[in-house]
Amino acid sequence: MKKFAHDHIVPDQEDTREKKEQVAEMFDSIAGRYDFLNRFLSAGIDIGWRKKAIRELSSIQPKTLLDVATGTADMAILAHKILKPGKITGIDISAGMLEAGQKKIKSLGLENAIELKRGDSETINFPDNSFDGITVAFGVRNFEHLEKGLTEMRRVLKPGGKIVVLEFTKPRLPGVKTFYTFYMQSVARGMGSLFSGNKKAYRYLHESVQAFPERAEFVKLLQDAGFRDTYCKMLSLGICAIYCGNK
Repeated sequence: MKKFAHDHIVPDQEDTREKKEQVAEMFDSIAGRYDFLNRFLSAGIDIGWRKKAIRELSSIQPKTLLDVATGTADMAILAHKILKPGKITGIDISAGMLEAGQKKIKSLGLENAIELKRGDSETINFPDNSFDGITVAFGVRNFEHLEKGLTEMRRVLKPGGKIVVLEFTKPRLPGVKTFYTFYMQSVARGMGSLFSGNKKAYRYLHESVQAFPERAEFVKLLQDAGFRDTYCKMLSLGICAIYCGNK
């Protein structure tokens, strides 16, 4: 299985544990403040990004949806509002994030519509051809083995089903690139560390974005994993991207 630069980016380089173990612990530690930090550090723009990503599934009207790296279930909840599928399942390796997500689902009375489970993107505990659609928002950077995760998601997707990946990218316009680099290195890291109490988490965010295969390179990875009709849509001057592919 091919390795990528981002596969080696971990929250703590001195920690000898596998990436997924470190990532799970990192998210457990910031779970209670994760939603606040997302809204604060993105000025709420991330909600619009998520909605645009979810609408890429409107054409197939999925009845069953899997949200990988669901975290606090933001994507799952928005997908229920926008797409109204019969069943949404969210999986994540962080018990702390799932606990926070479950509280949100309960407060909205969506227990019958959305189910959250502890799960690993590289070994998804569902049979082949289980879901009409799959979403992943800001999660593929955290996969320890990217190719394996993409292949596994294709396995559980039904023929004719669609995957939608939302992920940060590095802007290329000179002025935007300069501001973005400053913001990620200084503002986001500093404010994230202050409010979350975890300095490593927001350093990891910046470093994993820098190392992640993006744009045409990630589209090629989707194709290599067996997806067809792949495409990429850039958002907000290249700060974020939506990647899609069909089975």
